Amino acid sequence: MALPMVIIKKHQDWEHFVSAQEQAILAIDQGTTSSRAILFGADQNIIAIAQQEFTQYFPQSGWVEHDPEEIWDSVLAVSREVLKKANMDPTQIAAIGITNQRETTLVWDRATGKAIYPAIVWQDRRTGDFCKQLKSQGAEAEVTARSGLLLDPYFSGTKVNWLLENVEGARDKANAGELIFGTVDTFLIWRLTNGARHVTDATNAARTMMFNIGDNMWDTTLLDMLDVPQKMMPEVLDCAADFGTAAAEHLGADIPICGVAGDQQAATIGNACFQPGMFKSTYGTGCFALLNTGADKVTSNNRMLTTIAYRLAGETTYALEGSIFMAGASVQWLRDGLKIIDDAAVSGELAAQADEGHHVYLVPAFVGLGAPYWDSEARGAMFGMTRATGPNEIARAALESVCYQTRDLLEAMRADWAAASDDTVLRVDGGMVSSDWTMQYLADTLGAPVDRPIILETTALGAAWLAASHVGFWPGQDEFAKTWAMDRRFEPTMAEDLRHERYAGWQDAVQRTLSQPR
Repeated sequence: MALPMVIIKKHQDWEHFVSAQEQAILAIDQGTTSSRAILFGADQNIIAIAQQEFTQYFPQSGWVEHDPEEIWDSVLAVSREVLKKANMDPTQIAAIGITNQRETTLVWDRATGKAIYPAIVWQDRRTGDFCKQLKSQGAEAEVTARSGLLLDPYFSGTKVNWLLENVEGARDKANAGELIFGTVDTFLIWRLTNGARHVTDATNAARTMMFNIGDNMWDTTLLDMLDVPQKMMPEVLDCAADFGTAAAEHLGADIPICGVAGDQQAATIGNACFQPGMFKSTYGTGCFALLNTGADKVTSNNRMLTTIAYRLAGETTYALEGSIFMAGASVQWLRDGLKIIDDAAVSGELAAQADEGHHVYLVPAFVGLGAPYWDSEARGAMFGMTRATGPNEIARAALESVCYQTRDLLEAMRADWAAASDDTVLRVDGGMVSSDWTMQYLADTLGAPVDRPIILETTALGAAWLAASHVGFWPGQDEFAKTWAMDRRFEPTMAEDLRHERYAGWQDAVQRTLSQPR
C-alpha cells in the first residue's frame, strides 16, 4: 500500500513533498550550558536527541561569557548528529524551530558575520553600575511602562551599550551601520541563512529592554536612553513565521526556519499553557515561571516582569514572569564547585537522606537575586549549619532553595493579578523535574499540585510546534493542547504549619542575604 503524500505549505519559492511517515521537525534548543537538537515525528514524539556542552567563561567576578563560535559549532554538530542518529536525510525535515537562552547578547559585523566580542550571557552583572545610574535619573518607571521589564543587568539593552562603549571602534561602526545586534536566535538564523535574514521573534525582542511590548516595535525612547542605534536592530516577526531558509551547506538541504521563541516562552507553548491563568515553571540553569494573562498586559506591583508569552498571527498574548537565576546551576555548583556529587542526578538521593531535624537554608545569590528581589549586589549565603552539616544537608538545601523561590514568584503573581486562581496547578519541565524528591518538596512548599508531563523536553517541543503548525505538519493550538499528557501529579502532603514555618525560615535567610534588607 502506498504511503500518503503530504504537501507542506509553500515556503517562499519551494514546495516540499515527503512521505508522512518519514517527515520530522528539527528543534534546535540552544541553552546556557549546552546546545541540543531534537527530532520530533508526525506523532509529536521524540525520534532522537543530540546534546553538546560548551565552555562557560568567567573573566571577572560577576562576568559570564560564551564564545559565539563555540555556540555556532555546537549547534551545527548536534543538528548533524541527530540526523545521523535517526538515519534521516535532511530533505525529510519539514521545518526547523529554534529556541534559545534569552537576553544573551551578541554584536557582530554585518559584512563578515564575526562577533566583535564574546557573547555576554544573561547571568552577567557587569552593567550594574550603569543600571544604578539610570535608576538614579528616574528612568526605571519609563523602562517598565514601555518594555514591561526592570532596570537590571539581566536584560540585553545595557549589555549592548557596554559593547559599544568598551570595544574599540564599535561605536563608530555601529553608527555607520556596520554592526548589528541579536540575541542567540538572531545570530543562529543569520549564520544558517548565510546572512540573508536579520530577524528575531516577539518573545526574544521583549526581553531586550529595547522593545515596546504594547506597540510591538523597537522603542526609540529606550534606544536613545541606552544610546543604541536603531539600525542595529533585527526585524521582529511572530513566533510562527518565515524566518528564512537554512542553507544546504550547513545541514545538507535547504530547510525552512518557521518557529522561534525564547526558551521560557517555548516551554510555555510546549506545556500547552494557552489559556489565561495557566502557570508553568521551567527548571534548567535558572528557574523561570510564567503565568499566562491573555490579552491583559498586567503591570506588576511586586517586581514581576510583564512580558510577551507569544505572538501568533499578529495577536499578542502576555504573561507575568518571575526569574530565578540559580536552579540547576546550584546543583552544578554542588558538582563542580563543592565536588560533593559526581552527577547532578544524585542530588535528590542525597537530599532524601538528610537529617530531617537539621534544617539548612541556602540562598543561591551567586550572581545576585532575581524576582521578586532584584538585588544584583546580593551574594550567596548558607544559614543553619552546625558541625553535623554534611553533603546530604547541603544538597537538600540547594534543592529546597529552588522550591522556596518558586513560592516567592507564585505569591507575587497572585498579588499582581486579581484573576489568578488560588487553585493553581503548576506545570513543570526542565532537567530538575526528573527528581521525584524535588517535585514533591515543590508541591509541599507551594501547597498546590505539580504536574510533570510525559515529554519533559517541552522547550524544544514548543519550538517544534511553532514550526510544525506554521507549515501545516502538526495541528493548531486547540488540538495540540489536547495532546499534552501528564506523567505524574505531585500532591502536597506537608502539614500546613510546617509549610509556613519552613517558608518563614527561608524568608528570614533571604533578608539576611540582601545587600539592603527590607
